[in-house]
Amino acid sequence: MIKTDVYTKLGVRPVINAWGVATELGGWTPTPSVQAAMNDASEYHVEMTELLARSGDFIADRLGVEAAYVTSGAAAAQALSVAACMAGRDQDRILQLPDTTGLRNEVLIQKRNRYMFDRCFTLTGAKLVEVGDDQGTSEAELEAAIGPRTAAVAFWIQPPLDDAIVPLARTVEIARANGVSAIADACSQIYPLEYMRENAQSADLVVFGAKYMGAPHSSGFVCGNRELIESVAAQSFVAFHYDGSHAVGRAMKVDRQEIVGVVTAVDDWFTMNHEDRILTYEQRFDNIVKRVKGIPGVLTERVEIPHYVPYMLHVIIDKNINSFSAEDIRAKMDAGNPRIWVGTKGDDTITVVVNTLNENEDIVLAERLAEALSAG
Repeated sequence: MIKTDVYTKLGVRPVINAWGVATELGGWTPTPSVQAAMNDASEYHVEMTELLARSGDFIADRLGVEAAYVTSGAAAAQALSVAACMAGRDQDRILQLPDTTGLRNEVLIQKRNRYMFDRCFTLTGAKLVEVGDDQGTSEAELEAAIGPRTAAVAFWIQPPLDDAIVPLARTVEIARANGVSAIADACSQIYPLEYMRENAQSADLVVFGAKYMGAPHSSGFVCGNRELIESVAAQSFVAFHYDGSHAVGRAMKVDRQEIVGVVTAVDDWFTMNHEDRILTYEQRFDNIVKRVKGIPGVLTERVEIPHYVPYMLHVIIDKNINSFSAEDIRAKMDAGNPRIWVGTKGDDTITVVVNTLNENEDIVLAERLAEALSAG
């Protein structure tokens, strides 16, 4: 049963989320242990600089890196990382941002490695510069692109790996050999655990979205080289209150409860039984598949995805038998009560993820999906 009182008061329709951990739907629901820890944290005030330092130590220890810093999401981690590379801990430069006149202000990224969120590297005043072309990037091209204006080299960690671009390890080596830091975005690349640790240790600064581990949607962290993390801290919202109102990150505030939520989520992520977690998803998939099985012109396929959630479900509509499209079904699910969001891929495929479902919502989803598919 969906609890709707808070949203009903505002005239907002709650959504059963089979679409994914997405900003458009408010991220993911913090786990019960994270919510409990956040409630406990709200009872007392703490000195934020101390909390950020100690929470960073805790996260860094789990990941096997020198240091870490909690931020208001992975996008803020990207922006503050670039600010750190441009201004360091120089107070005049920190005050100057986002005006980058006279500073190293270019962030290099390989053209085929560009992605939706790379604009976040520019939020504190930097300029993104493409290297290579649609066919790829060579090591020589990447090295030649590094110049006196280069503040950092960015890399998006997203399998499957693209063999037409310079791989992450070589990108980092080339950047460091030319006196430039490498920033990697590993936002949701958090499982298996050893893979997450490898990602965390891969570059000078690496950013993650903490929401994927059950922390608040508006939380993330950056980890890596201690000196650079100290420079990130110098750009932060709390630094603004100690440095004479200089720090460019003042608007990127994170509260004490969220920081505790991130620590709890990271701790849980590294101590939980992930086999049990994935088995829970398997049962939800099975409930949906069983309910739609036998509907004329409808097939299901479990599709592996390179993600901390290893599968999604494709519900495929045979257009030779059915006249309706995947978008028709998506719209029906959205228009119903309760409102349900699924995804689509092309004209004939509905996509379903189950990690974002609350208890028993897979049963509601299965029933509604079967009704929509049967009615056409």
